[in-house]
Amino acid sequence: MPSASTGASTTVGAASSAPVLDSTSVSVRGVASAPVVDATPAVDTRMTPGGPGYRRMSFALFLAGVATFALLYSTQALLPLISSDFGVTASDASWTVSAATGGLALFVLPMSALSERFGRRTVMTASLAVAVTVGLLVPFAPSIGALVVLRAIQGAALAGLPASATAYLAEEVRPKALITAIGLFVAGNSVGGMSGRVITGWVAQEWGWRVAVGTIGVIAVACAVAFRLLLPAPRHFTPGSLRPRVLARTVREHLSNPLLCRLYAIGALFMTVFGAVYTVIGYRLTEAPFSLPQGIIGSVFLVYLVGTVSASTAGRLVARLGRRGALYLAGGTTTAGLLLSLAGSLPLVLLGLVLITAGFFAGHAVASSAVSHTAQTGRAQASALYQSAYYVGSSAGSTLGAVAFHAGGWTGTVALGLLAVVGVVTITVFGSHAARLQSRRGNAAPAAH
Repeated sequence: MPSASTGASTTVGAASSAPVLDSTSVSVRGVASAPVVDATPAVDTRMTPGGPGYRRMSFALFLAGVATFALLYSTQALLPLISSDFGVTASDASWTVSAATGGLALFVLPMSALSERFGRRTVMTASLAVAVTVGLLVPFAPSIGALVVLRAIQGAALAGLPASATAYLAEEVRPKALITAIGLFVAGNSVGGMSGRVITGWVAQEWGWRVAVGTIGVIAVACAVAFRLLLPAPRHFTPGSLRPRVLARTVREHLSNPLLCRLYAIGALFMTVFGAVYTVIGYRLTEAPFSLPQGIIGSVFLVYLVGTVSASTAGRLVARLGRRGALYLAGGTTTAGLLLSLAGSLPLVLLGLVLITAGFFAGHAVASSAVSHTAQTGRAQASALYQSAYYVGSSAGSTLGAVAFHAGGWTGTVALGLLAVVGVVTITVFGSHAARLQSRRGNAAPAAH
């Protein structure tokens, strides 16, 4: 089916390896011969590690990931200060995170449709421009309600980044290098999440949360400008259709794919754990027996560096263990971290956060790259649905994690996280069983004939 009828872009030229037919006839002693067939495969012009443009592309999308996560979670480490400033509870303050991730989840699919029509680079550039502009307005929010509204707008603007970026990579990078390229983008997310929280923690300790989020806004502006200057123009993008019926049909096709639905659920559940833990951890560390100052709490988010490593090495993990094996390992690592975090010792709590972070980013990189690999058409919509589920999980985790903490302390938050990991393992086991059944049916089919 042509891309215009599916809402999908197609890779042109680069993806083809069919022989090139040269219909020029040659003659021997005056007798015309059959056309000569040149069996030389077409050259794959998509980017590959070490090839032209790959390094610029990787760094540009790395910076986009830094800006996205730094802005998206700029208030998360500051929630105790925001609660104190506006006189609200932890659950109320957590909406400054949930509104941003919820806005992203709501708008990621429409923004992916715009990227099908107007191009990945154009949509990513416009999204960053709006998001950084709002980021410079956030410090002047007069009330908690105004802050939540601005954060929702910012999240909606950032929706143009995640799905468009993975679709851009799927079109412009050779398949064997795709998971590594996506892992680098996810690594940028982890650096952005880490630096945003660390910087805001120390700045807020001296000058308050408003100056802290303003600082993140300025950093994001610099990342956005560098991104636009560095990102190579797409060479394999074909504009699709904006017709609602076409978009709806493409979405229905993806949602009818059991494997894609399982990957969407896995992304949402992993992010539920992550959102819950990192929304609440600041409140836990400000209380006894830890009673840490804001700057030290912000520095705790340096454990995001572990996520940078685990995301960027996800390709090697899948090569060794397979996709489902990598997901089992990610789930087990996250579970171990949750259990360790229950300890009353700060070193053990920090080790628990390291394991949670490593498991989450590995699982996210594996699941998101599997979506891009599985979807043969409408990749932007497939990625958008994953991102939507992922950020719904973030919103749910932020809100439910705060509610669980209010009801049962840190133990309640950990219980919520463990329940989500059980969901990941259950879905993966079911997927393994479904794959075995499909394999048996495929082997039995020839015998039936």
